[in-house]
Amino acid sequence: MLPRAKRRGMPSFLLLSSLLFTPTLSSSSAAAAVPIPFPNPLRRPLSVCPAYPFWGSRRGPGSICYASSPPSSPRARALSSTGSMEDQSVSYLTQREAAEIDEILMGPLGFSVDQLMELAGLSVAAAISEVYKSSEYRRVLAICGPGNNGGDGLVAARHLHHFGYEPFICYPKRTPKPLYNGLVTQLESLSISFISVDDLPQNLTENFDLIVDAMFGFSFHGQPRPPFDDLIQRLASLSRVDCGRKRSSAIVSVDIPSGWHVEEGDITGEGFEPDMLVSLTAPKLCAKKYVGPHHFLGGRFVPPSIISKYKLKLPQYPGTSMCVRIGKPPSVDIASLRENYISPELLEDQVLSHPVDQFHKWFDEAVAAGLREPNAMALSTSGHEGKPSSRMVLLKGADKQGFVWFTNYGSQKAKELSENPHASLLFYWNPLNRQVRVEGTVEKVSREESETYFHSRPRGSQLGAIASKQSTTVIGRHVLDEAYKKLEEEYADGSLIPMPEYWGGYRLKPTKFEFWQGQPSRLHDRLRYSIRTVNGGQVWHIERLSP
Repeated sequence: MLPRAKRRGMPSFLLLSSLLFTPTLSSSSAAAAVPIPFPNPLRRPLSVCPAYPFWGSRRGPGSICYASSPPSSPRARALSSTGSMEDQSVSYLTQREAAEIDEILMGPLGFSVDQLMELAGLSVAAAISEVYKSSEYRRVLAICGPGNNGGDGLVAARHLHHFGYEPFICYPKRTPKPLYNGLVTQLESLSISFISVDDLPQNLTENFDLIVDAMFGFSFHGQPRPPFDDLIQRLASLSRVDCGRKRSSAIVSVDIPSGWHVEEGDITGEGFEPDMLVSLTAPKLCAKKYVGPHHFLGGRFVPPSIISKYKLKLPQYPGTSMCVRIGKPPSVDIASLRENYISPELLEDQVLSHPVDQFHKWFDEAVAAGLREPNAMALSTSGHEGKPSSRMVLLKGADKQGFVWFTNYGSQKAKELSENPHASLLFYWNPLNRQVRVEGTVEKVSREESETYFHSRPRGSQLGAIASKQSTTVIGRHVLDEAYKKLEEEYADGSLIPMPEYWGGYRLKPTKFEFWQGQPSRLHDRLRYSIRTVNGGQVWHIERLSP
């Protein structure tokens, strides 16, 4: 039996997270396009989904940036799997193993309780922010118990505040230790409200969009005492609301749903089923019984010694993420995905008279908003057969002469442009509810312009352009890797890398623009610019289109 301080004061974390954890209409143009400034070096277009504006989904719950599953919501629980979320590719820990791993972390591996608690709380907040966006789940109630599971909840609440949520804390049995007193002081310094149990509404959905269950962790034994027994029953009553009266508040449990047995799950059948379970370090055995739509794992620093000793199988964490989805992703009714856009009006008397100037205005606002790769655009082409094809490319210059991008002249898009020099571009700036469509004719830029841009690219990108015969078939990835390695060796001395003859730029010379701004009830603003002849000259004419 572990000492009491280890059992109740241990982080319910097991988190093994990031500690180790007017266009010219002539056929030629000598002027190069004005380069577009970017906040970060960009290498390839972001894999955005140009279909989203037509689905009407902008940022609904469940838009996991690193998961392949589509958005989901606790309001669509009937659409999620009715089977267990058990994932055979992930290890599950017994209560004894979980306690032993915490003891090793805070012993030989040198971690302190507050370090592990900080990582645990951050992981929980990160998982919440991936699924429940602050625009829809702003008001968060964190119900915190007296142990380290409660401490995890306090830390999560602090991070959620900084993520743009409005957290409230219910902390009935405060732990009189410096660590916990410090966490309370940190929250109070952010003007985060503490609410007594008596002041909570009987129906928690009336005041809160999301409830964080941080009452009890894996080391808890026995029956919950007042006031936690009543709080657990309140959550259980929420989770049973169905048959057309689905609750509007989501419940997120930290490591284990409070009231569940750490290994057997909800043995009495009177507990609650959270909408999200954030397991820490590795899922506990009770997680095999979890059937909710969102199961995440928090933490990513599992030392090799622990992996070996406990034969752990854990998923890879993408990028710098503090959490990763495990188990079966929830299914979703695509037809139910929708967003009611709220945006400033786009009015004829407020836009600039020249569409390129208006484009630069919107582009600058997309950059200022911190959008990733705002120069990513869908390029649509078609050959002589009229069969359209689209792909994402990067805009590398834009002025009143046209929009410029660079590519391989042997690619599918290049072949289609040689047969039909008409194309369209689509920019989609999702967080701003904006699209810009540009149509026009396409021509190659000068060799000099292509050379200038080619040699401004990173050397790796230059070598990649030579190694890849774009759109041709290859028998395997190793062919590209071998070609690239050979070129690296050839130009290892830093000599100038020659631009291949089959590589260069295109310029689309616009003949039509459409600026789209999402609005409520699908009454979107659509302003089209098209060329008109007036008094023998050509001018841009602005007109409104029905949404």
